[in-house]
Amino acid sequence: MPGTFEPLPGGGAAVALDHVEISIIRSLAVQLLEIIGPGPAEDAPDDPLAELFAEGPSEPPTDPVLRRLLPDAYCDPERTPASTEGAEQQRAYSAEFRRFTENDLRAGKRENALSVIRTLDALASAGEGGAVLSLSPEESRQWLGALNDLRLAIGARLEIADEDDTDLLYRLPDEDPRKPMAMAYLWLGGLQETLVSTLMP
Repeated sequence: MPGTFEPLPGGGAAVALDHVEISIIRSLAVQLLEIIGPGPAEDAPDDPLAELFAEGPSEPPTDPVLRRLLPDAYCDPERTPASTEGAEQQRAYSAEFRRFTENDLRAGKRENALSVIRTLDALASAGEGGAVLSLSPEESRQWLGALNDLRLAIGARLEIADEDDTDLLYRLPDEDPRKPMAMAYLWLGGLQETLVSTLMP
């Protein structure tokens, strides 16, 4: 089980993590929370209807990591219509879609990252040898979402656009300052892949 998720009887998944791995994943999840940003203000009125109809931003984020985590729904630079009118129409559709969905998307990503932190904090008693992390089916899905977001965030920082870029990561020299981030990206990919396999019927 070391380094790979395995299915648990009755659903869920488990993985053995040492204290360094626990620390790395937790630190990355905290950084992801900082990038996603805080939730609604605590002093906001507790009105379910107000929350339902609350509007988010209509412009895409300027941070490349957030742009990767919260992409435009209709504007794809590679498929933007040649006409100015078509491009304007796509931008308008994307702005409207973002206005009504981004808050919920951020909330879901925030909850996934918090689930990672909470479950790892429950392993706080893990000694030098680490511990086995056991996740319920719901926690497994939240971990899967968080692992995906972490890889998207790191991939944006590493400027990974496709599989060819990923292959280049294996050949980075040890002195390359991107090497630790690249190793984290590849390691999280392995965790994500094995977690996906535990959730498949």
